[in-house]
Amino acid sequence: MSTRVGVPAQGVPLRLRGRVLAPGRPAVMAVVNRTPDSFYPAARSADDESALRAVEQAAEAGADLVDIGGVRAGRGAVVEVAEELDRVLPVVLAVRAAFPDLPISVDTWRAEVAEEVVAAGADLINDTWAGHDPRLVEVAGRNGVGVVCSHTGGLAPRTDPLRPAYPAGPEAEDPLDGVLEDVLATVGAGAARAVAAGVDPASVLVDPTHDFGKNTWHSVHLTRRTERLVALGHPVLMALSRKDFVGESLDLPVEERLEGTLAATAVAAWQGATVFRTHDVRPTRRLVEMVAVLRGDLPPARAVRGLV
Repeated sequence: MSTRVGVPAQGVPLRLRGRVLAPGRPAVMAVVNRTPDSFYPAARSADDESALRAVEQAAEAGADLVDIGGVRAGRGAVVEVAEELDRVLPVVLAVRAAFPDLPISVDTWRAEVAEEVVAAGADLINDTWAGHDPRLVEVAGRNGVGVVCSHTGGLAPRTDPLRPAYPAGPEAEDPLDGVLEDVLATVGAGAARAVAAGVDPASVLVDPTHDFGKNTWHSVHLTRRTERLVALGHPVLMALSRKDFVGESLDLPVEERLEGTLAATAVAAWQGATVFRTHDVRPTRRLVEMVAVLRGDLPPARAVRGLV
């Protein structure tokens, strides 16, 4: 825990299968979409070979783990279990063979998919739909892997929000704290259920899940209140990369949202977030390392100015 004046406490390090990721700084999770229709065209991998190349590039750029997904998060063509497995399972197998020490996350809300990818070598199940399938945490606990506990405001998978509202309680410091209270309650309950199912508390990531079930005001507020999420005592995952709240804040299309994403990343990293899911590995890796130096969690890689 940080004891430096004015510096928020460090977040909980992420531990997967007994291995602590990126001690001293936040971990960088690379997005690898085995989908033809992801919202960011540059992140689409139309086949297994291109997905493996994307993993290779991410590893070279400094990713600490990769997150492989087979279904677009938003509305789109129906993808049944068999098709999702056809998309992600060969990639997991190929990545595990090519990169035996690289932790693998799979973005799925389905227990059937989770069972197969964990058997193939996945280390983390990224459930972005807030326990829609209650069996998923049981899969994680039974197999000794990690799980992400998220918040969607009660929406079903692949559902877009429409005028979401989170009334603040009487003790709230800010009217927007209603969304914070709902997120804390939801991910806190999800984390408790995961631990009860046998998941290592340091392998339970809590994710406020920006944009899912939220408007831009909600996502911005959750970013500046990251410290409250860190206080739950689990590693905090931030999936901020090129999302709509960044685009609407700056009135920019998805292709031009890197700088806004990095600004939000810096705010959350300063407050103790543990993992950042990103389409842009190298700039994100450099940013979180710089924030770690500014916080005093890491020394500068080289400090000779004024000394020699």
